[in-house]
Amino acid sequence: MEPLLAFGAAVVALRLAGSLALRWRASRTPQLAAWSAGLLAYALASGGLAWGAAAGWSEASFRLYYTCGGLLTAALLGAGSLLLSGRRWAGPVALVYVGLALGVGLAAPLTSPVGGEAIPEAQAHLDWFPARVLAIAGNTLGTLAVVVVALTTIRRRPLGNGLILAGIAAAAAGSAVAGLGVAQTSVFVALAAVLLFVGFRTSR
Repeated sequence: MEPLLAFGAAVVALRLAGSLALRWRASRTPQLAAWSAGLLAYALASGGLAWGAAAGWSEASFRLYYTCGGLLTAALLGAGSLLLSGRRWAGPVALVYVGLALGVGLAAPLTSPVGGEAIPEAQAHLDWFPARVLAIAGNTLGTLAVVVVALTTIRRRPLGNGLILAGIAAAAAGSAVAGLGVAQTSVFVALAAVLLFVGFRTSR
């Protein structure tokens, strides 16, 4: 059941990422591209979660889960919010960050082997620098950008911004309950993906 829940969350996030990508293709608004990429990263992280739950955790599934979920998702969503607010410099900065995050996520050495059925904790397998520092920076700044932009423009877009804030809260709750197992995490992942998608679609 747990692998199915995680796979379902991945399918939801992937479907929503594709929908935003189609809207970006039609309008070419940069925030839609960033949000679509963020939800794609979220979908891939959910896929890593499903992979680990179904086959047991390995280095490959952990790297997919950590790179896409821990390093990329929040940063890309934050870049989309900054682009929505007119800060065009966020696009080039996001591209540089994505390249750095992919390099670190795929190449950073593991301090101990990955295995078992429980969701691996980053501190048990990765050094503080650069992988965990980069994840903290990307998540903190990305989440802050989403929240600040949503709050400062909530009078103009109350429904969309409220849903975005609810999605961020659901994603944070998913991270908080990761230690409880795949099933609980997957429910919050799917809920966050839906809330973020509807919020971003409304706020475009």
